[in-house]
Amino acid sequence: MSKRALITGITGQDGSYLAELLLSEGYEVFGMVRRLSTPNTWRIEHILDRITLKPADLLDQLSMLRLIDEVRPHEVYNLAAMSFVPASWDQPMLTGEFNSQGVTRMLEAIRSVDTKIRFYQASSSEMYGRVREVPQSELTPFYPRSPYGVSKVFGHYITVNYRESYGMFAVSGILFNHESPRRGLEFVTRKVTEGVARIKLGLKDKLSIGNMDAQRDWGFSGDYVKAMWKMLQQDVADDYVIATGETHSVKELIEVAFAHAGLDWQKHVYQDPALIRPAEVDLLLGDPAKAKASLGWEPEVGFRQLIEMMVDADLERLGKAHR
Repeated sequence: MSKRALITGITGQDGSYLAELLLSEGYEVFGMVRRLSTPNTWRIEHILDRITLKPADLLDQLSMLRLIDEVRPHEVYNLAAMSFVPASWDQPMLTGEFNSQGVTRMLEAIRSVDTKIRFYQASSSEMYGRVREVPQSELTPFYPRSPYGVSKVFGHYITVNYRESYGMFAVSGILFNHESPRRGLEFVTRKVTEGVARIKLGLKDKLSIGNMDAQRDWGFSGDYVKAMWKMLQQDVADDYVIATGETHSVKELIEVAFAHAGLDWQKHVYQDPALIRPAEVDLLLGDPAKAKASLGWEPEVGFRQLIEMMVDADLERLGKAHR
């Protein structure tokens, strides 16, 4: 009998890579989608005939109860969230509803239907915020610096709470920044690689950037979803930091991307003060030692390879559209 998995946020970057992985492992894959006036399924277009999409909403408890009861999944991956950090200052209440209470609603639905369902929560390195130590491990105290980070801390601890209170197999993956050609255009990596492609193709001349000194631990989304899956295959439920253990600045990201396209970044990039966050997170660097030891997980795609892959994908996509 094949395992059934339910993915919230299946139309997002991680959801699409996870769906591909689970299909390759022989799962029956269900995706929870919100009813939208314009469907946003471009990332999963190529597998739509192999997965089942079901309407429900993290803001609506009853819809989630019905969904869990109908699908009866063996595993639930909660990847849906208000995921763009700067937007969390514009909509702090809604961010909390999705990223904090949405997690609680899902856990409560699982508890009501079947406590044997395994649950994965997408935690975030943004929970560390103004970091207390470098690198950050599972034991590093959280100090979030945005409504997004704060909401993710709640989601993280409510998952721990349900695990400890009800004996549920509920885990959190504390994922550091992970990117891909499927990353949304509002994120800095994709903003840069798409900007490079547009400049290379003569579609624009300038790229505006915020804080170029911010440092992040960037990995490939396709690698990180493997860690999510591995967490739910363990005998004991536990939380893990998923990261590369390397840090790179936004400036380095810009240099690699422009160089790959044969461009001089200094002729095209300018700093826009309007893009600086109210409270900046300067340095995130994860320590993936526990995940490597316990899960046998290793990132396969390096920083340069990742950025060049994204530039190539944007050049190809925009080149086709332009032609």
